[in-house]
Amino acid sequence: MKTVSPFREINPQGDQVLVRFEGADLMLPRGENLAGALLVAGVMPFRHTPVSGAPRGPYCMMGACYDCLVEIDGVTRQACMLQVTEGMEITMPAIRGGADA
Repeated sequence: MKTVSPFREINPQGDQVLVRFEGADLMLPRGENLAGALLVAGVMPFRHTPVSGAPRGPYCMMGACYDCLVEIDGVTRQACMLQVTEGMEITMPAIRGGADA
């Protein structure tokens, strides 16, 4: 899934753990900010809006905007407020509500 990304790892030799995003295996740095690590890995978008289906990803990186929502173990969470842990199963949140529902 690695694509060209303008983001770089601060410590590329750090401890890497396996996580899955939308079924793709990714090696991310253990303990780092999940939103930042996904951006470095080239993941974008993180979700789509319910009304228009527009792509969304991290914006504020401090938990205020909710654009970085992901689903982990069936729970929708803000990626910018989480740390990378081994074995995370991450998916885009299901689109609920909106004009098309």
